[in-house]
Amino acid sequence: MRRRLILLLASAAMLFAQKRPFDVNALMELKRIGDPQISPDGRWVTFGVQSVDVAANKKPQQIWVVPLAGGPPRQMTTEGEANQRARWSPDSRHIAYISDRGGTSQVWLMDPDGANQKQVTNLSTEADGVLHSPDGRNLLFTSEVYPECGADDACNKRNLDADKNSKVHARIYTELLYRHWNTWQSRRRSHLLVVPVSGGVPKDLTPGAHDVPPFSLGGPDDYDISPDGTEVCYSMNADPVPAASTNADLYVVSINGGESRRITATPGADSSPHYSPDGKYIAWRAQFRAGYESDRFRLLALERTTGKVTNLTETLDRWVNSFTWTPDSMGLFFTTADRGRQAIQLISVSGGAVRVAASGDAELDDMVLTRDGKTMVYTQQTGMSPIEIYRAASTGGTPVALTRLNNQTLDSYQLTPLEEFWVDAADGSRVQSFVVKPYGFQANRKYPVLMLIHGGPQGNWGHNWTYRWNAQVFAAAGYLVVEPNPRGSTGYGQKFIDEINGDWGGRAFDDIMAATDRAVNLPYADAGRVVAAGGSYGGYMVDWILGHTQRFKALISHDGVYDLTSEFGATEELWFPIWEMGGTPWDKPEDYARWSPSHYAKDFHTPTLVIHGEQDFRVPYTQGLQLFTALQMQKVPSKLLVFPDEGHWVLKPQNSLLWYKTFIDWLDSWVKK
Repeated sequence: MRRRLILLLASAAMLFAQKRPFDVNALMELKRIGDPQISPDGRWVTFGVQSVDVAANKKPQQIWVVPLAGGPPRQMTTEGEANQRARWSPDSRHIAYISDRGGTSQVWLMDPDGANQKQVTNLSTEADGVLHSPDGRNLLFTSEVYPECGADDACNKRNLDADKNSKVHARIYTELLYRHWNTWQSRRRSHLLVVPVSGGVPKDLTPGAHDVPPFSLGGPDDYDISPDGTEVCYSMNADPVPAASTNADLYVVSINGGESRRITATPGADSSPHYSPDGKYIAWRAQFRAGYESDRFRLLALERTTGKVTNLTETLDRWVNSFTWTPDSMGLFFTTADRGRQAIQLISVSGGAVRVAASGDAELDDMVLTRDGKTMVYTQQTGMSPIEIYRAASTGGTPVALTRLNNQTLDSYQLTPLEEFWVDAADGSRVQSFVVKPYGFQANRKYPVLMLIHGGPQGNWGHNWTYRWNAQVFAAAGYLVVEPNPRGSTGYGQKFIDEINGDWGGRAFDDIMAATDRAVNLPYADAGRVVAAGGSYGGYMVDWILGHTQRFKALISHDGVYDLTSEFGATEELWFPIWEMGGTPWDKPEDYARWSPSHYAKDFHTPTLVIHGEQDFRVPYTQGLQLFTALQMQKVPSKLLVFPDEGHWVLKPQNSLLWYKTFIDWLDSWVKK
């Protein structure tokens, strides 16, 4: 018996050893799944699949379908490179979707089996974000039009042609916001348009100079159609300087057009409106503090006939991230992040106790329900597996995987489960970190430690999957990966989030150092080979670390803030630094100087790789150039990697391959010599 057990264990060890390290090439093999939608008749689930074509340097998207009862998934679209956002008609007879198969992004329709694919819109300004009206008569969508033209496509085309054919492409601005993320503001604005399902001339429901929907702070759609198909509710920021404001409000307008009416008045963001199936309520996510994009997202419900508003989640000290109504309009399912996990919960429309519907060491999201409310479909991802789609009873129970598109790839590689530890920070606060052990881990060996610092700063690490900072890839390269969630991280209560405001290099730095102390004391960690890397705010923290400690052998700063004053003058969402630093640089010069890594450049000594995208308007690439200049002038070993065709994130497949290779090679050169 003992010999048989030894043989079984040996066989299992050999099988495990045969699995390959999960490198960046394996990452590129995965299919990226999302946006599940149940057909109203309860038979099918459509979803989107993005694959990676490294040779073509593209990521084509197609629409797939799988039986709700289970069975093999099937690809429905094949033409074009961007087929997405499948939405069922109320009678389940048609699927509206967005496709570029004709050369531009337009609304298309197809049958439930993928047959009879036909184009509905043919707008020069293109189309996106399609919704079926619940009465089956209309299609609502967004299009970036010239405000003076609205839905008049001939007018829009004349303007587009004139802009394209002009020999001068200079930009002139007289107000903020003049660029965003990676795009310069043009004369066009996003509007909501409506067109009959049968086709015809679209109608502009949101004329004027404002973007509808506004640029989002995250969450579900910022518009919806009433169950009777007669009214549209949408979010819009009408403040005169949107660059300094998060104050989006909800408005309603007839689907036939006309005057819009504002229905909310909170000083923060009101977003993601969603009518109850019976039409009695509108639920939405709200923030109460003006100008603070990381205020707590509450779930509110407005009774349409009386105007009564109920704050459903005021006693819940976590953000509401997404939500959906129960078919009987008596409750809402919603998601919240807590300590690195995201669960699905249920609350009554009148408020009260919250019940957990689905949870685990995972991130659950995108829940949709069958019309009878008995079955829920949702997405699940973990630190070891990307998004797949699951089905479960809405009352709980064991979930069933509807898709397994990545199993064959994942089964070929070694992936390591997330572990975690907690430490006491300098002020006594508890700080959580996640750990991914290296490929081929042996407890009697010592491994170099990689501290990964997340962005935001109001973000987090946890049981989810990422393609841009994938801990499994770094672990496959032989690193013990540690992901701390310092002050400012989400999922630990609003007080924990707020404690980074005006204190960027203070308690968060102490938290990361406490986590590093704990990590290097792990029996398999090599305390003499510790490195750190981060992006965005994580890049800021790396820049801050440069001037405040020499305990790391090497550092990587990706799109990091180096000089807070010059960053303020060049970034676009000005509400962010105004809130975080308590004002402008001329109002608070001492605070901007105190927390600016550039003021500590004389203390830079650690070898550093600097990475930046030239199209990054959030943290302009001159921040990276300033950092690299400071390092080079002081003869600190350093390297600069600049992507001319990337913004805040590296998204193109071949750029991503170079990013990972340069990242790992840099660290290896300092801890694996």
